[in-house]
Amino acid sequence: MTQLNPRVFTFTLLAVSLMSITSAAWAANVPAGTVLAEKQELVRNNGSEPASLDPHKVESNVELSLISDMFDGLVAVTPQGAIEPRLALSWENKANTVWTFHLRPGITWSDGSAITAQDIVWSWQRLVSPKTASPYATYLGNMHVLNAAEIAQGNKAPDTLGVKAVNDSTLEITLTQPTAAFLAMLAHPSLVPLDKVLIGRFGDKWTKPEHFVSSGAYTLSQWVVNERIVTVRNPHYWDDQHTVINKVTWLPISSEAADVNRYKAGEIDIVYTVPVNQFAQLKKTMGDELRVAPQLSTYYYQFNTTRAPFNDPRVRRALNMALDKDIIAQKVMGQGQREAWVISQPDIGGVTLRAPDYASWPRDKRIAEAKKLLADAGFGPDHPLSFNLLYNTSETHQRIAIAASSMWKKNLGVEAKLQNQEWKTMLDTMHTGNFDAVRYAWIADYDDAASFLNTYRTGDSENTSKYSNPAYDEALRHAATAATVAERGKYYQQAEDMLGQDVPAIPVYHYVRTHLVKPWVGGFVSDSLGNYYSKDMYIKKQ
Repeated sequence: MTQLNPRVFTFTLLAVSLMSITSAAWAANVPAGTVLAEKQELVRNNGSEPASLDPHKVESNVELSLISDMFDGLVAVTPQGAIEPRLALSWENKANTVWTFHLRPGITWSDGSAITAQDIVWSWQRLVSPKTASPYATYLGNMHVLNAAEIAQGNKAPDTLGVKAVNDSTLEITLTQPTAAFLAMLAHPSLVPLDKVLIGRFGDKWTKPEHFVSSGAYTLSQWVVNERIVTVRNPHYWDDQHTVINKVTWLPISSEAADVNRYKAGEIDIVYTVPVNQFAQLKKTMGDELRVAPQLSTYYYQFNTTRAPFNDPRVRRALNMALDKDIIAQKVMGQGQREAWVISQPDIGGVTLRAPDYASWPRDKRIAEAKKLLADAGFGPDHPLSFNLLYNTSETHQRIAIAASSMWKKNLGVEAKLQNQEWKTMLDTMHTGNFDAVRYAWIADYDDAASFLNTYRTGDSENTSKYSNPAYDEALRHAATAATVAERGKYYQQAEDMLGQDVPAIPVYHYVRTHLVKPWVGGFVSDSLGNYYSKDMYIKKQ
């Protein structure tokens, strides 16, 4: 990527006015007159066993939900979309390219030792270093932090990253160009500071409970693999006065039916997701305990574009066109999900994105064109296409995969052989490229289409499809430098148009988030990214 020289003029954002708007927006806000339970403990299902609790080694909400409860970044984004000070108390910038952050006085790790600007510098250098092999190694490059892209590619040393500690409490970040979503991107859990001394002493074992330190409302107390993770309130947290829950138990239950059964038995306070085959009945019987909210997230089947026959875009586009997505969204799921024809979202960050023309064709026309594309690629009744479709173990993923495979069989004569792996194993399979097609999903890291589209840029650390299109990369470069939302949307549309033709992944549906939440749990709020935090909640007296 071509680097631009940083430009300088002054624009100041006053932290005082910002805080007057967003003070304690992400914190427990107990209404007057609420009687709290004497025992402030919460039990949450987390869907799966986390692959790690190292913020630089993970990529999904299974891990990031835990990390977000235990670590603070410089800023956060409220459910209303406002930027809220966290470890940083205030900041200002010059030309939107040189940003200076002033840390809160007296912030400490959970062991009481000081958090400094140097910790952030070291943590971000570790994130982008190829030695770390983080799934988010290219994230700072996508933010246009100076030298971040070159470091992630192994072309520059980590200590050349455009982040420096002016002193213990002041951090300076230099960008090569203004980045419209910079502050929102800054809230991502991969950018939380980590303790250099701790990691230097214990290496990968620093995440064991006996070594662990955190910067957020909770810290790690117990981790019994495949059984539970327990976090407890961090008394050294800078905003501890607004925390109410004292203990959180996280359960790695992948079975949605078991999750609901334990909820009904009173063993779980928040269900991770509601099984599709029980949704209608639970809607009738659970009343206000069933929560449904839109989410900026897309469910898709991703291809290994380096492996035949999926190195041929005709094959990929044919499978996309022949999938009856409306049936999957409305019948297989039926919770409010919408069929998807764009990888990003139809409406995101003030931009509206159009689906490919073929999305509006009659079904018969789409299937006829899909058959022609397959025939042109050498597949037909005498030489049928057969491939492996991988998904992580879950009743819902299995139901969707069965539906998709039957549609491809009926519409095209294609055989998709179903395979399932546990979550951590599937992630390893994806990153080693040992798959034909794999079920995956992306939740926006911030409210902008680039959060989805960057994952298909050439060389992006999350681009496990290995898709590469120079014209696509160029469209995203133009979008990043666009002066207006309308101009940015024009380039995002160009990028989506290319994805609609090249189809490195088949978007299946756009998510809603479903939960069961016990009536005694107060303060449960899920934002558009699907985030909800234990520190915002409290237990009411029953």
